[in-house]
Amino acid sequence: MARLNSVRILLSVAVNQSWPLYQLESRMSFFMVDDIIISGSDSNGIADLKQYLQQQFHTRDLGHLRYFLGIEVVRSSQGLFLSQRKYVLDLLTETGLLGTRPSDTPMDSSVKPAGDTDDLFTDIGHYHRLVGKLIYLTVTHPDITYVVGVVTQFMHAPRQPYFVAMCRILQYLKRAPGRGLFYRPSSSLSVTGFSDADWAGNQTDRRSTSGYCTFVGGNLVTWHSKKQTIVVRSSAVAEYRAMAHTASEILWVQSLLQDFGFSVPTPMTMSCDNQAAIFIANNPVFHERTKHIEVDCHFIHDLLLRKQLVTPYVHSEDQLGDILTKPLARPSFHRLSVKLDMFDLYAPA
Repeated sequence: MARLNSVRILLSVAVNQSWPLYQLESRMSFFMVDDIIISGSDSNGIADLKQYLQQQFHTRDLGHLRYFLGIEVVRSSQGLFLSQRKYVLDLLTETGLLGTRPSDTPMDSSVKPAGDTDDLFTDIGHYHRLVGKLIYLTVTHPDITYVVGVVTQFMHAPRQPYFVAMCRILQYLKRAPGRGLFYRPSSSLSVTGFSDADWAGNQTDRRSTSGYCTFVGGNLVTWHSKKQTIVVRSSAVAEYRAMAHTASEILWVQSLLQDFGFSVPTPMTMSCDNQAAIFIANNPVFHERTKHIEVDCHFIHDLLLRKQLVTPYVHSEDQLGDILTKPLARPSFHRLSVKLDMFDLYAPA
């Protein structure tokens, strides 16, 4: 998948930057692929590139992008819709859950599976395969990213509660198999991010979970959920570590856009719902509780001084990162997923 993404980016840059074909040939010699997406704003450049590829390889032009590696693409005058409906239905059929009762959320907010005392799940291979397929579904489903991250933490010794949690994910997917992400056309290239952390939320080792999502022109482009590597003793430290990861991601998105030849307006925005963490970022005065995050503090404070980044406070109800750090009740979960521009294109009108 990484190689395919690299080829897609390479071909997009080739078209936008008008690379000579010999330069493209030298760069493509590292890749062996079956499917390629060519994108760009220069229609003549795309035509020349396709002609060149047909001369060098046995290729077939399938026309406008509609289906790629299990991802369905629907175009309209309002924008672009990405989903994995067929992939979800095939997965439900394979697991025998096509007729299961649907669930409103991918994880019960009142129950967090924990503990190593439960019975082991006997078919480890089946567990691993199912987890792998759920990971691929997060490509268009940021709403299941957190719970998929939870079940992947026990690949070495899966237990019954975590398999039940995976079945709950499938029940949630059954409710709206065609649910996906919608991307609207936008003339803005403003980069914004939301950073959040669930302090000591893991019931087993009391580590925190970091989550972030970034937007370009109001469209969701990247998201991430991961358990932090160490135990921290305050929510401010947990939030600040999440802010450091979010800031790095925002800089990466800015760098990628600049590689495509686009100018990104600054300062970029990183919203956080923890006022203590925002205070540390703007006032790097270290004391006993924050000495061990000195590097992160200097990193973010330097971005603020150079006016590359601003860190406004956002109320917890509007914190989009919440959906990536903890299980939520149905009202909050539905409200945040809508704000991520997720909806079911196939739902009855």
